[in-house]
Amino acid sequence: MSSTDIASGYIDFFRSRIRDARFRIQDGRWMIGKHEIFPQRFSLRLCAFARGFTLLEVLIAIFMFALVASAIFTAYTGTFRIIDESESRADICEMAGIALERISEDLESAYIANVEHTPGSDKANPAMVMLVGEKKELMGRSYGTLRFLSLAHLTFSEEEPVAKPTEIVYYVTARDGEGLLELYRSDTLLSHERPDAESGGLLLCEGLSSIGFTYYDSEGEAHETWDSGEGESKGKLPSRVSISMEFADSTNPDTPYKFMTGVEIPMGG
Repeated sequence: MSSTDIASGYIDFFRSRIRDARFRIQDGRWMIGKHEIFPQRFSLRLCAFARGFTLLEVLIAIFMFALVASAIFTAYTGTFRIIDESESRADICEMAGIALERISEDLESAYIANVEHTPGSDKANPAMVMLVGEKKELMGRSYGTLRFLSLAHLTFSEEEPVAKPTEIVYYVTARDGEGLLELYRSDTLLSHERPDAESGGLLLCEGLSSIGFTYYDSEGEAHETWDSGEGESKGKLPSRVSISMEFADSTNPDTPYKFMTGVEIPMGG
């Protein structure tokens, strides 16, 4: 008997029985009335499936679920870590850009005066007001400080002229508990009383690992410090100042973010 004849027989059997009979499972066999629907080999497979999953199958399913969940969690946390690092890097770049621009504008307006104003008075005492750049160290980190006269006075009053003689001081303090540096800018008019050393300034940037200034004379020779009150640089301003800043990278402390710029001083040389 061919397979076609067997299939035709099954079809005729179903047509004659299915209207009046009811499906049931007896001893692992699918029955319609007293007749078996499927051969024994198929009923055994269906019966085994009806019993549920084995322990090995459950363990394999759990293992596969753990792999998928781990991959999703890793991708999720990695994405947010990259976002946080990008935002931190953008904040540092913005802060460094503002600081370097401010320092550059102040130095471009630097000058030397032959007199020093007495606070609270329009009279002047004969003395030279100089540009002084020093190199110091704090908590194992080197940094530079800068004090000079400039016409780049920042004012928040519309009645006060912008170009007014002022003493500008850039100084550094240590951030508590982190070992990083904070850069401050002090801007005091010559006719006003000056604050104590390394005080009275506004925070310009934070998270610094170092800040340095390099001074170049009229012949292009580099100097780590500068004092217009004595030595070969007496009575002179540097012709150019190079500024370098390093910001700590929280993800990799060994590779800080570095920023550099140079400023030409019109009255220098």
